[in-house]
Amino acid sequence: MRFITIDSVDDERVAAYVNLTEMQLRNRLEPAKGLFIAESPKVIDRALAAGREPISLLVEEPWIEGMADEFAFIDEHWGPDVPVYVASPEQLKSLTGYRLHRGALSAMRRWPLPSVEEVCRGASRVAVMENIVDHTNVGALMRSAAALDVDAVLVTPSCGDPLYRRAARVSMGTVFQVPWTRIGGDDVHYWPWKGLEELKGLGFTTVAMALTDDSISMDELVRRLNNGQMEPDHIEKLALIFGTEGDGLSRHTIANADLTVKIPMSHNVDSLNVAASSAVAFWATRHLE
Repeated sequence: MRFITIDSVDDERVAAYVNLTEMQLRNRLEPAKGLFIAESPKVIDRALAAGREPISLLVEEPWIEGMADEFAFIDEHWGPDVPVYVASPEQLKSLTGYRLHRGALSAMRRWPLPSVEEVCRGASRVAVMENIVDHTNVGALMRSAAALDVDAVLVTPSCGDPLYRRAARVSMGTVFQVPWTRIGGDDVHYWPWKGLEELKGLGFTTVAMALTDDSISMDELVRRLNNGQMEPDHIEKLALIFGTEGDGLSRHTIANADLTVKIPMSHNVDSLNVAASSAVAFWATRHLE
């Protein structure tokens, strides 16, 4: 590693950590050249373990000694020339706009996302995030998907970026462990019509998670998952679709999905937050030994 102490937060070498917008970092037209920011040693560790290439690190001086293992790993896999910019806690707060509780950031190179077919190959249970824009919810859903053995996650073209630094941080780095991609890429007209057809073509029963008059219960969905394969209503491959905050799923998604499923609510509660509802659904539909 090359350790470089910065004298000023205006140093151009750390511009990626503050001046570039997420859209510039993402660089949709050239994903291999785009960047994302991993925040905290745990997120950085999981990104490195997944083979994500570090471009540079920005570390609070008191954290240098504690990150010796990360530095050694980078030296071994990417060579000794990756720069580590060292700053005081006050400088990092000035640079990022808030106090880092885990004083390390890394600018990493994005990778071309795989196709839906590649991500879903061998999968029996996937989740779809439709237009979820709160990065906390994106990260929380990814973390639940990892914890509860969801095989893959698909995000629609208008959904928030799972690699946005807050989403990746909330996911605790599991965004690098669960296979995921954008269904339809950046084509906002692909979802839901073509996207649902693609999932059905891959053998998935598409399930809209929504409270409607014709919704079946979560218990009924679980029964269909666990009954015999020869039963006419048996579900072999499941795609659970979760909607955006506030409005939920679009009416087109609900109308064109194979099933609509609800989590029963008590005490006149309308619905659960998408992060909570996805965790409940993942737990309920987990593979039983």
